[in-house]
Amino acid sequence: MPDASFLSWPFFEPRHREHALQLDRWAADALETVDHHAPDAACRTLVAVLGREGWLEATAPPPEQPEARVDVRTIALSRETLARHDGLADFAFAMQGLGAGPMSLFGSIEQRQEWVSLTRAGTAIAAFALTEAASGSDVAAITSTARRDGRGWVLDGEKTWISNGGLADVYVVFARTGEAPGAKGLSAFIVPAATPGLLVLERLHAMAPHPLARLRFDGCRLPQSALIGAAGDGFRIAMATLDVFRPTVGAAALGFARRALDEAVEVCRGRQRFGGALAQLQMVQAHLADMAVDIDASALLVYRAAWAKDTGAARVTREAAMAKLYATEAAQRVIDASVQLHGGEGVRSGHIVERLYREIRALRIYEGASDVQRVVIARAVLAGDGAA
Repeated sequence: MPDASFLSWPFFEPRHREHALQLDRWAADALETVDHHAPDAACRTLVAVLGREGWLEATAPPPEQPEARVDVRTIALSRETLARHDGLADFAFAMQGLGAGPMSLFGSIEQRQEWVSLTRAGTAIAAFALTEAASGSDVAAITSTARRDGRGWVLDGEKTWISNGGLADVYVVFARTGEAPGAKGLSAFIVPAATPGLLVLERLHAMAPHPLARLRFDGCRLPQSALIGAAGDGFRIAMATLDVFRPTVGAAALGFARRALDEAVEVCRGRQRFGGALAQLQMVQAHLADMAVDIDASALLVYRAAWAKDTGAARVTREAAMAKLYATEAAQRVIDASVQLHGGEGVRSGHIVERLYREIRALRIYEGASDVQRVVIARAVLAGDGAA
């Protein structure tokens, strides 16, 4: 049984503990047969299963309850639990939340009823289309445009490294509408996958298989109702959405790290070297101790950020950046140490720690690379911003 003592921390309510334990029991049985060699098919299946079993309800509040708020702690616990069992399951869950996030947080009741009801049920796959080739972490540099045309909009431009690209049923796309220079001139739009002019230019293949693509929007005509919020609100919508989901990236990293430590402890207890178990060597014990400290420190930062958001903080940019930065970097260290302790088996293709080694690397880049998080934290420190 993996360590669940952290669930007794004061960040959590009884419902959070019960959710995490139930999901863990379900995942142990349901995720053993996920085929990572066919990521598109696997993600479709995972979204459908997660929706059918009700787990995707955590990704967004019910559309018919406009006053309801997303529970970041539940999302984070879900991501940690799923990531510990299977990285692709975590991806499928997380992208439903992030893709629908702008709609669930800022959309009209009609937009939420049309799309969020489907993403929560697992009957529609969502995608968050923000990144461009020249504006990865610099959102204000987006060049895709949406111009007014009669009662609607015409969308042009390209996006790249879009998770669920080519697989999604609906995209939330950020484009320049020109109300002001830079970040203040962006807007967010709902773009169904069947929209004429939406083209999948290229499927992108990463070291850990996930559905990723480069997209083009070539004169896509959108109704006025496709606009989320008001024109010019796009940057605020994107950043507020990332405030919610960025700590949960740290939670996924935490899940990977916990699995890596569990695997390392098992192999060190059973592997015989120098006349005894590997676990008896002081240097090995030092590695395990460092791994355990990194994991607990990550968990404290991740769930501090989630708790702060859930208990009323308007923005948790600083806390979210700290959580993502530390947890993803720490997980890389933990997983690398686990590979080392496994010896040759740790780099054998298909071994669980080899898969974790490939899975963790992208988390230090997407939703704001580690160095960008350092910039965010430093600016907050220099501005004198304390914890939320």
